[in-house]
Amino acid sequence: MTVAMSADFTTAKAWPFEEARKVADRVRTGGKTAALFETGYGPSGLPHIGTFGEVARTTWVRRAFEKLTGLPTRLIAFSDDMDGLRKAPDNVPNREMLLQHLGRPVTAIPDPFGTHESFGHHNNARLRAFLDRFGFEYEFASSSDYYRSGKFDAALLRMAERHEDVRAVILPTLGPERRATYSPFLPIHPKTGVVMQVPMEEVRPADDLLVWVDPETGERHGTRITGGHCKAQWKADWALRWYALGVDYEMSGKDLIDSVKLSGAICRVLGGQPPIGFTYELFLDEEGGKISKSKGNGLTIDEWLHYAPPESLAQFMYNQPGRAKRLHFDVIPRAVDEYVQNLDRLRTAPGPDNPAWHIHGGPTNDPGTPVSFTMLMNLASVINADAPEMLWGFLRRYAPEASGETHPLLARLVEHAVSYYRDRVAPNKQHRPATEAERPAFEALAAALRAQAEELEALAPDAKARAIQDIVYDAGRREPFIEMTKDGRPGVSRAWFNALYQVLLGQPEGPRFGGFVALYGIAGTIGLIETALARPASTGGTPGAASGTTPGAASGATIGAANGDAAA
Repeated sequence: MTVAMSADFTTAKAWPFEEARKVADRVRTGGKTAALFETGYGPSGLPHIGTFGEVARTTWVRRAFEKLTGLPTRLIAFSDDMDGLRKAPDNVPNREMLLQHLGRPVTAIPDPFGTHESFGHHNNARLRAFLDRFGFEYEFASSSDYYRSGKFDAALLRMAERHEDVRAVILPTLGPERRATYSPFLPIHPKTGVVMQVPMEEVRPADDLLVWVDPETGERHGTRITGGHCKAQWKADWALRWYALGVDYEMSGKDLIDSVKLSGAICRVLGGQPPIGFTYELFLDEEGGKISKSKGNGLTIDEWLHYAPPESLAQFMYNQPGRAKRLHFDVIPRAVDEYVQNLDRLRTAPGPDNPAWHIHGGPTNDPGTPVSFTMLMNLASVINADAPEMLWGFLRRYAPEASGETHPLLARLVEHAVSYYRDRVAPNKQHRPATEAERPAFEALAAALRAQAEELEALAPDAKARAIQDIVYDAGRREPFIEMTKDGRPGVSRAWFNALYQVLLGQPEGPRFGGFVALYGIAGTIGLIETALARPASTGGTPGAASGTTPGAASGATIGAANGDAAA
């Protein structure tokens, strides 16, 4: 069989297409007419930001494969709900009840919330609601259902036939004690319902039978291999699933590299081919340390979505999934504006190498936003916005064609900007006074804006922003901000823009200043400068450097400068 590739996408360089080509080669070699993608979950916990990342990334590869080949695909969201509960979570009601069921499959434990058939069913429902919230297309699969319905029976018997070969893959990775008792089969205790980790006295595939001894009572048991009476140990279970279902593609985190290798080896022992895999890096905290639930140094998905739209989270997940990324509040504004920029480019050049193409599943007519998220947050900071309507007052003047109806993304960003400012910026905002050396530049900027106000106000927004930016540069082309360019001409150093942000906006970074003035208004900006210069002047410190603690830096409340100014 030949997998036909559409000429429109054969040259796409985006990483989902690179991955999709690997899947296409596998499907072609295997003579298949469809591709199966999979993601897996442990249902003893709740879905989290990593869950979103894994499903989103897999979905992008899946869609790229469909565009390349025209072949149908499926995405299975597989819940490992046959696993025994190892510990009772701290954040559930009736925790004492759960402690009485440790070791039993989570789908055989009462629901501590009292809303579902079992604890596993409760968490599976939470997972499905989570995936549905973001519009993912998937088929939900329950490990308990698959084992009990017989879907894994043939693969289980095959594993029983190759029992010693499977053990030979795993034993070198185990310590002496575990090596002596290891079996890929975990029988379900017929009396207690506990998933047992015990050695097998006999494995008899012809009789559909496992023989083992209860270490506490000494009682000998015979357990059927099929029908959900046992399950596979998790590395073997992963391999069993790949073999039984014919999974073509599955991602996993860097922490599972060794497990992927072992499961792949077991899959081959069973006579199958492990799927194409992709190892994504894990997230780090603001200081570059490993994120830990117990430390609480991560960022939850609800926190992200309180301050930014889900498309921005998708943008963050899209970028370089093979590299570790710091996940903290300060990355949110930059991710939003990066998405906005890609969305703008997608409308004019709808190509598959644009991340927004993957986020939207193809070209889109979404009008985006005429104002960046960073600009909205800086406006919120200057006017101390505690309600979206305060921002809309400026937006109606700056972009009268934009409204919540015509630009729904802008409407969402306005809401998020107010929330981000109120929670993350306002508590840490700190203006510094201008130094005596800096005052002439601020005075020159105010004078130039006042002199040219009528002419500037007559321009269209983009032209106005560019013209004001030229004025900003001219005002800063004086000491202490002179910086010689490579061709020997006097330029403006970054210190001038740092001073603008710190003195006028109360933060260490900011947007392209000409665009901010165009949005905020010339008269308002003149007022900002006059208010700032009325503060007692600072006599010490380096020009352009805030005295004392950098505003917002300690708490991660810095407003990003995705479109900020550079030296010129």
